[in-house]
Amino acid sequence: MARKIAQRHQNEPQAPVKLKIRREDTVKVIAGRDKGKTGRVLDVDRVRGKVLIEGVGMVKRHTRPNPQRQIKGGIAERESMIAISNVMLLTSGGVPTRVGYRVEGTGASSRRVRYARKGGEILDKKA
Repeated sequence: MARKIAQRHQNEPQAPVKLKIRREDTVKVIAGRDKGKTGRVLDVDRVRGKVLIEGVGMVKRHTRPNPQRQIKGGIAERESMIAISNVMLLTSGGVPTRVGYRVEGTGASSRRVRYARKGGEILDKKA
């Protein structure tokens, strides 16, 4: 997914990766130092193939005070991005699953929906 790019190709535009995880999904970390934690997806970076998850991948950030912007200085903790391959989507019952796609409906009213490979539950909220 997010592979190392040679220096001479750094500035060339990258094709966005097709991801099956979206914002507001609940995911479980399956690899890395936060293995076993669950959280809500806050942001998805399709170019780098990474996700930002609430309360997962916490890092300390040292900030200098800036009175003009009302920024207090000190050490702040915030989330960092983790690779999409290290997370797995959770169903409403809390079961980690892979994601599949299928077409629901017929004719003009048909639409592509995400479903849980384990259990067959529809993951998309009706909009």
